[in-house]
Amino acid sequence: MINTISREYICENITRDETGELCFAGLPLSPLARTYGTPLYLYDEDRIRERCRTYREAMQKAFGDGGRVLYASKAASFRRLYEIMREEDLGVDVVSCGEICTANAAGFPLENAYFHSNNKTDADIVYAMEHGVGYFVVDNEEELYAIDRIGGERGIRQKVLLRLTPGIDPHTYAAVATGKVDSKFGSAIETGQAEAITDVALSLANVNLCGFHCHVGSQVFEADVFLRTANVMLTFVAHIYQTRGYLATQLDIGGGIGVRYTKEQPTPDIAACIAEIGAYIKERAHELSLPLPTILLEPGRSLVADAGLTLYTVGTVKHIPGYKTYVSVDGGMTDNPRFALYGAPYTILPVAAEAGDGATPCSVVGRCCESGDILQENVPLPPMRRGDLLACLTTGAYHYSMASNYNRIPRPPVVMIKNKTAQLVIRRETVEDLLHLEV
Repeated sequence: MINTISREYICENITRDETGELCFAGLPLSPLARTYGTPLYLYDEDRIRERCRTYREAMQKAFGDGGRVLYASKAASFRRLYEIMREEDLGVDVVSCGEICTANAAGFPLENAYFHSNNKTDADIVYAMEHGVGYFVVDNEEELYAIDRIGGERGIRQKVLLRLTPGIDPHTYAAVATGKVDSKFGSAIETGQAEAITDVALSLANVNLCGFHCHVGSQVFEADVFLRTANVMLTFVAHIYQTRGYLATQLDIGGGIGVRYTKEQPTPDIAACIAEIGAYIKERAHELSLPLPTILLEPGRSLVADAGLTLYTVGTVKHIPGYKTYVSVDGGMTDNPRFALYGAPYTILPVAAEAGDGATPCSVVGRCCESGDILQENVPLPPMRRGDLLACLTTGAYHYSMASNYNRIPRPPVVMIKNKTAQLVIRRETVEDLLHLEV
């Protein structure tokens, strides 16, 4: 088990003031709801920066100048976040032209960006090269050949890492487990495909192979997962060095350290986890007589998740005697599809006051015309009325980035809080916005 830190609250930036009202990042929530409306995404910028520094400093202690932190920006991608990552001296990984465009608009130095995706189109490859993306994380041989061809046409020798699957099962949600042999991502070491794609990469004139990448999954609470992954990857790097004479200069071991969504889940000690990983990697590299490559770590969720909160207004409250109580809010699966996708757990709290001993287990559901539009089941709540506020915690990752316009519902705004000052960074979508692409 990853070392954990004891916390009184599920998130450090959640408190209640003297009136009992819920506060986030030092601000009471009801004035924010009045100012910006609901649903409302809130981000604690100070918390994000604290997490960036925790990762960066831990990697520095573990690897010196041979360690690098990349923000996995699919967790939450908008301009202000890329500005923060630039200011905090993190690299980023991106998975689409949209993320590349957003990072570029934020002034992020794209030579420090790593371009992922299991199916980059020719247009994607051209766009990334045109914008000076530093590294491609290559998923398959077809992509390698396309990069070589397009790079040759443009006079570019593109730096790449090869994504490999180490055959590690992290025992997390099936939807976010990516390191098993039968994953859609990467080339499997176990089947010999990793060696084959390495040979191809080394043979191509317009490809500069810099190293290898893997990622085994998300919401990982067992440090052993990272140690087993590092062992497989270092052994492969050593094998390629011994048999091909090629020494990888970079090894990306992915991200995936878990975050706390409910009080039953632990709070990982990130610094201690990285120290353990660092000690193991250095010892194992020494055993393999392997010069240590630069080690990359790519956290996403654990940088931003508990820096986020979503605020809702209660609408209909429906009691079914002998069955259950439904509390409907003005958001739902359009701003948070994760419960509908894989039953992701959340903590939902009333804003006005604690639920107390007389709380009733409720189903908190959304406004969509869809029976699966549920935010969470069995949420203990006091008697709720139309106009009351609810807060869903730990929503900084995979919420704004996965939001949709299902039922033609506009997406919520994003407000960043820094030093107890709120700033709108993405305005609320309007119904008129939904028509702007129609011809």
